[in-house]
Amino acid sequence: MQTFIQLIADGAVFPVVLIGIYALIAKVPANGRYEAYCRILMAGLTTYLLAKLLGTLYQPAVERPFELLGVAPGAAYLDNPGFPSDHALFVAAITLAVWFETKNKLLTAILAVFVILVCVGRVLALVHTPLDIAGGLTVAAIGAIWYLTPHYSSVKQKRTSS
Repeated sequence: MQTFIQLIADGAVFPVVLIGIYALIAKVPANGRYEAYCRILMAGLTTYLLAKLLGTLYQPAVERPFELLGVAPGAAYLDNPGFPSDHALFVAAITLAVWFETKNKLLTAILAVFVILVCVGRVLALVHTPLDIAGGLTVAAIGAIWYLTPHYSSVKQKRTSS
């Protein structure tokens, strides 16, 4: 059971990365890639900065669950208190990038399943609390605000048609 928990807590990140790379290269229209990649970069930088700022200002617990219970961790972790979860943030940010930039429902649904697996796995491995996971997902969602900005090509089209 421990191997399965580690597999979903750590290993499920790899399919998210691979599917995300595929989707963002193959499914984003060629004429909109520059703008899409700029939004993805800005969303990623925003989530990273916000996560580090939030983690510096607020930590609900000094020790991780496995430390409190006096057991070995069930997955890889960074030596910090763990709020917000970097794993949850990372996989959610990739999933949101794929959803907003490709609108591909099938790939997004597959990625969402992996996000759930990673998040549940991190809690079962005792390296995060549900609050850590919720924090990571929330920060990723805040970073996704970049995807709600007007697309440059649609603004350019409106200017030329006026």
